[in-house]
Amino acid sequence: MTVVAEILKAKAHAAVQTIAPDASVLDALRIMAERQIGALLVVQDGRIEGILTERDYARKIALLGRTSADTPVREVMTRSVMFVHPHQTSEQCMQIMTDKRLRHLPVLDGEQLIGIISIGDLVADIISEQKFIIEQMTHYIGGNVR
Repeated sequence: MTVVAEILKAKAHAAVQTIAPDASVLDALRIMAERQIGALLVVQDGRIEGILTERDYARKIALLGRTSADTPVREVMTRSVMFVHPHQTSEQCMQIMTDKRLRHLPVLDGEQLIGIISIGDLVADIISEQKFIIEQMTHYIGGNVR
């Protein structure tokens, strides 16, 4: 069973992207597009204030007729942020994401932000784990056939 710490180690781009709450939504969208990510943690004075996701943009900017350039992140970010810890399993994270309908989970080690995992990270991990099990079963069965 894979734990979050192992998933973070396997990520190619483990740096967490953040934005200030008073930045414009347009600035946030530019960062997300450049980095090819779907969420930014909103941080002020080293403290996590919220998270801004593509879903926030779609529902709170586009559908409400606001403009990205004139709207600060703080007005549309999700304030209640769910976190996980490095020792939690991929299955636990998948359960949280499914229950809460989330696509991103920041990872805290104590009070320190050490990463963020996405639903894509979890799916990739599960596929890798299943591939390994299939290979092991194939070797086991193939090795015992005469």
